[in-house]
Amino acid sequence: MSKRELKKQLEMLDKKKLISLISDLYDKNKSVKEYLDYFANPNEKETLEIYKTKVREAFYPKCGFGFKLANGKKAISDFRKLNPSSKSLVDLLMCYVESGVEFTNDYGDINEGFYSSIESVYHNAMKLIDKNGLHNNYKIRAHNILNETKNIGWGFHDTLSDSYYDIYD
Repeated sequence: MSKRELKKQLEMLDKKKLISLISDLYDKNKSVKEYLDYFANPNEKETLEIYKTKVREAFYPKCGFGFKLANGKKAISDFRKLNPSSKSLVDLLMCYVESGVEFTNDYGDINEGFYSSIESVYHNAMKLIDKNGLHNNYKIRAHNILNETKNIGWGFHDTLSDSYYDIYD
């Protein structure tokens, strides 16, 4: 069914049926629940903290050992779907990068795929900073990341530096 067809079907429902449908979706689908919770109570600061915790847990799980980059990327993707402010999104992206850098410094050299993921997120953060004029908000934080990567291999520091110096002189 196309979105257009769906809209036609929904327009034919009365208010009571729509409320029932949305309530069922809320109960049965976790992502719908999160979206509607945010829609009803858009506390971006609180929601950002929840997603930062999810990102941190991708690197430092509560139980066991081992990182799961996919979980961190999913948290970013899910947060992005809520349509947060650019500043909050950059904050979450930076949290991902900082967590990855910290993990590397704690446990040593990882692998190329790990670093490529961190580099990609850092690059996306730098593009959002530049596009939205958030330079002053993140300059020190972005530079601190560079300082923490000086001794990491795989050309990691150089790649992050390129992204940094593309927007900061």
